[in-house]
Amino acid sequence: MTEQLSPVGRFQTIVLATDGSEYSAAAEVAALEMARRCNARLLVTRVVLTNPEYEALVPDRVQQAEKEAQKYIDKLAEKAKAEGVHAETVLRQGTDPYHEVVRVANEKHADVIVIGRRTRSDLARLMVGDSTAKVIGLATCSVLVVPRGTSMPEKGLLVATDGSRLGDAAAYSAVRLVAKCSLPLTVITVVAPDSGPETKSDSQAVVDRVKTAATKEQIEIDALLEEGRRPDEIIIETAKRKGADMIVVGSHGRTGLGRLLMGSVSERVIGKATCPVLVVKASM
Repeated sequence: MTEQLSPVGRFQTIVLATDGSEYSAAAEVAALEMARRCNARLLVTRVVLTNPEYEALVPDRVQQAEKEAQKYIDKLAEKAKAEGVHAETVLRQGTDPYHEVVRVANEKHADVIVIGRRTRSDLARLMVGDSTAKVIGLATCSVLVVPRGTSMPEKGLLVATDGSRLGDAAAYSAVRLVAKCSLPLTVITVVAPDSGPETKSDSQAVVDRVKTAATKEQIEIDALLEEGRRPDEIIIETAKRKGADMIVVGSHGRTGLGRLLMGSVSERVIGKATCPVLVVKASM
């Protein structure tokens, strides 16, 4: 097994998707901080929800909404510029905010979309939030999901990998990010309790490979092989135990609206984590 990781995971152009609500407040702070740490371009994006019928009925109301939205993102961009971040604003109209956000990311060749997690519930999909889940499912770049009251990591990152191409993408991105943030990294892979010796040996080789790659970058890293039936719960519990305040997971590339990560380990981690989760995309 090679000691090299797949070369993905840039942090040069960041799209902040905000709706101006309390659910976007933490994402706004995190996006600005990520852009500052990574010396990245920040695109402050907001979508005004409208359609032709609505515009024809109440054009003044639509114009007022656009004016207020532009004023809001202009203020965020000015704040970013004051902190030395190259920031631009993007205002769009549309009936589906997630489609517009993804369209902006594609047009601007973004590396990351930063978005808030809207709500919590016993169901993973509701915990993630419908629009957030759709952005994750449709985006071809990585997506940073930021719950309310959280921020960019200050203690460390935890990356979950299974040695697949998706796991490699997540691991490489985590290594790149901790290098920019000067933070320790924990890499974890989870195997079933009844796994045989060969499976455990292969899984150990997976985390060892990430550890070797990170060590070459002079990154402090801890490699863990854990057993359990619920990988999502083990990942979240391990992050808390290790003091990691960001989790990095991999996800498939563009998916259909009917799938959108539902039932996957990644979506359950995104929905249940009390810290930001970076979902690293790898086109299949």
